[in-house]
Amino acid sequence: MHTAEKEEKFLSKRISCVRTQVESWSAELSRILVPTRPTATRGAQRGNHILHVFPSFGMGGVPLRMARIINYFGIRLRHSVVALDQDFAAGANLAPHIDIARVSFHSTQYGFASTLINSAAVLWRLRPDLLITYNWGAIEWAMANRLLRMTRHIHIEAGFGKGEADHQLRRRVVFRRFALMRCDKLIVPSHTLEDLARQVWKLPPEQVLYIPNGVDVRRFDNPQRDAIPGFSRKSGELVVGTVAPLRPEKNIGRLLHAFAKLDRSKEVRLVIAGEGVERAGLTQLASVLGIADRVLFTGHLPPESVLGSFDIFAISSDTEQMPNALLEAMAASCAVVAVDVGDIRHILGEQNKEFVVERDDCTAFTRALEELLNNAARRHVLGQLNRQRAVESFSQERMFAGFSLILDQILSCLSKNDYLTPLA
Repeated sequence: MHTAEKEEKFLSKRISCVRTQVESWSAELSRILVPTRPTATRGAQRGNHILHVFPSFGMGGVPLRMARIINYFGIRLRHSVVALDQDFAAGANLAPHIDIARVSFHSTQYGFASTLINSAAVLWRLRPDLLITYNWGAIEWAMANRLLRMTRHIHIEAGFGKGEADHQLRRRVVFRRFALMRCDKLIVPSHTLEDLARQVWKLPPEQVLYIPNGVDVRRFDNPQRDAIPGFSRKSGELVVGTVAPLRPEKNIGRLLHAFAKLDRSKEVRLVIAGEGVERAGLTQLASVLGIADRVLFTGHLPPESVLGSFDIFAISSDTEQMPNALLEAMAASCAVVAVDVGDIRHILGEQNKEFVVERDDCTAFTRALEELLNNAARRHVLGQLNRQRAVESFSQERMFAGFSLILDQILSCLSKNDYLTPLA
């Protein structure tokens, strides 16, 4: 039997086991939580109510992007936000007039079933018009709504952590397939994820919706040059930089290693804008590599305050799909050196694709950096092409239009008190 056939057989058995278990959970949840169905029409007051469940609502790509989307819809919608790690920092980017509430939810230490029941209880208490869950961290909430079908549901899958950088975990494939099989739409920002959802998770093609991320290109019309706190450019010095939360999957260590191999006769500085759990280890690594005096860790800063100082934007992640930081760098007219993960090669302008290298080829990464550092004219041309591509293909207006279309479709069902009929 071929490996693919064995894998399919294994997953089928796992799905069968999961189905038996969750059917028993479903009966118990229905007995506890749903003795009668509510009679009040939802969405009748103050706009329709959306419950967002984030693994974190901190300063990361997905929360910041959704903050812009929430702002776009304005007072038309009401929002409640669950941050499973209790980090609501991205809320600082919400407009003052937005009707939004934090929902306290503490994950238990008693396993999946307990978390499932608790999340179902919150869903029953809030009775939102629409549930939006984000990434693997919110899969229990997707499962709870799949079992009880209390409300319309959109799941947004934007990428994976380090554990799934190289391959899908089989148990997660099983649970995603089962938990998401009845959601109204699975929204993905990359063609890589679109293919994965259809071919590996086996979700119906019409259920999977590709909406590319969008960038506010006007925000980067005139990025500030050399405005980074604590940074003073030396005469003739060039800057390689990145903007990223300092998490394991971003693999900033790969960038430090590539930078350390550059020709040291040229004045080059590395600027790392971001904060996170990896900072102490990365600072130590810079010292071990002998480049600490040429590396600046800025902490979290608005991207428009740092990108204008970069001669080259570098991205070194183990896993990405459609990174916001890349779109922002393109909008700021940066030339880019990147590793070939997710949709990065597709996103960049045609001529910049030469500087997209194999993920684990540190020598090629260094070579690409050196080639651009030695060619100012090429950097300028690539920066302009990347800016043009961001404006034409990845504006936030296109992203807003995509979300408007699907939300209008769902809200039209709600206006008819239709919560169960599958979307066309």
